[in-house]
Amino acid sequence: MAEEPGQFRYIVRIAGTDVEGTWKLVYGLAKIKGIGVTTAHAICRVLGIDPEKRVGFLTDSEIKKIEKAVEDLRALGLPAWLYNRRKDYETGEDMHLHGANLIWAARKDIDREKKIRSWRGLRHAVGLKVRGQRTHTTGRLGVTVGVKKKKK
Repeated sequence: MAEEPGQFRYIVRIAGTDVEGTWKLVYGLAKIKGIGVTTAHAICRVLGIDPEKRVGFLTDSEIKKIEKAVEDLRALGLPAWLYNRRKDYETGEDMHLHGANLIWAARKDIDREKKIRSWRGLRHAVGLKVRGQRTHTTGRLGVTVGVKKKKK
């Protein structure tokens, strides 16, 4: 479809995500949920693709190589600290998730913490902040609390 170098595509589908063809490859890959700029740079470096190249000028073979790499980062030989799911709770493996699988895994982790009634799970269940942030003045929901004037 876009094998000749001069052909440009405005929308490119990579790993289930529509990426604008005008973006540089690194930032286009970062639009995929679970892939950040650092991971995108690492993928480009290992595959030998110029990270400054525009997404719209990618050939079909390059897109297939990128999709295969995004599906299994471990096959590229990247270090484990680059993965977004190290030492998975169920399998104990280092893995890298993207897209809907990443959302599903995060939801499952939160549900597990609610079920075992951990501190974080209780905070999630009640809808309060989980990571130790201040709650006295921020994170309020519902009717705003403030100074009320007396009726005359």
